[in-house]
Amino acid sequence: MTTLAREYHLAARPQGTPTAEHFRLVERKLPDPGPGQVLVRNEVLSVDPYMRGRMNDVKSYVPPFQVGEPLEGGAVGTVLASGDPSVPVGASVLHMAGWRDHALIPASAATIVDTAAAPAGAYLGALGTTGLTAWGGLLIAAEFKAGDTVFVSGAAGAVGSVTGQIAKLKGAARVIGSAGGEAKARSLTERFGFDAAIDYRAGDVRGQLAAVAPGGIDVYFDNVGGEHLEAAITAMRRHGRIALCGAIAQYNAAEPPPGPRNLGLAIGKRLTLRGFIVLDYQDRFTQFAAEMGPWLASGKIVAAETVVDGLENTPQAFLNLFSGGNTGKMLVQL
Repeated sequence: MTTLAREYHLAARPQGTPTAEHFRLVERKLPDPGPGQVLVRNEVLSVDPYMRGRMNDVKSYVPPFQVGEPLEGGAVGTVLASGDPSVPVGASVLHMAGWRDHALIPASAATIVDTAAAPAGAYLGALGTTGLTAWGGLLIAAEFKAGDTVFVSGAAGAVGSVTGQIAKLKGAARVIGSAGGEAKARSLTERFGFDAAIDYRAGDVRGQLAAVAPGGIDVYFDNVGGEHLEAAITAMRRHGRIALCGAIAQYNAAEPPPGPRNLGLAIGKRLTLRGFIVLDYQDRFTQFAAEMGPWLASGKIVAAETVVDGLENTPQAFLNLFSGGNTGKMLVQL
């Protein structure tokens, strides 16, 4: 017996901002699983900004997507058939064969999750790599300490919204976020508990940050790069720490953007700028989950989601990440 699956392939490498033409929906027949394999029907898919970098044919911490081959990403689904007793039929599993409705994968690549304890999407968001990125980036990369004043860019996004909430729970003196648009900026204080917010679309990020943090900042969690990074360097107190998580403002740039023009300030201020990726903290996952699980269960952390319906809308859901089309985690429900 075979299963007819639909999956998205990379049709061509984008130069600048991707469009629908860079994605191709392909049908393929999947055989029954052999020994050590499982057949999964996906139910929830994750699309994330880092995937844009994998569309470029450049060396990075993960291999690039290949033209004419399936795209990949986090997904949660149900096992329909199994060639491995450790991953039985009916189990809900987390895996990386996203961008498709069915996947035939090694059982070793599937992690069983309890969707009765938490919704499937949570394992792609606050209970998964999104939450671990926020937790590890803030507490380890940025060496956060209680009493710090923290600035988070991209703060209405999946990682940023969780980062600010963790900082509050860990005793930050003040948490400031940046988001695009008046409504999103307002959600940072009204929904996620930030102390102050700026709307970067209103312009003058440096001036806005100075107004809400007149005494400066100790920690900057950077999801955006560009103007935000420059503003943060100017606002940093002596011995401040910057966690470089992402630079979404630059991902679609056709030409390499210039570096921060005020980087020289890092010398006299004795700043630390530390890049990191979530893989750095995989060995701390148990510690992270022991904190995040109770925070979510008690409502101390709000895990916002933007859910798009239908596999055919996966490319648009991904593209919307770069135009501010999401609050919290962007998910595709199949």
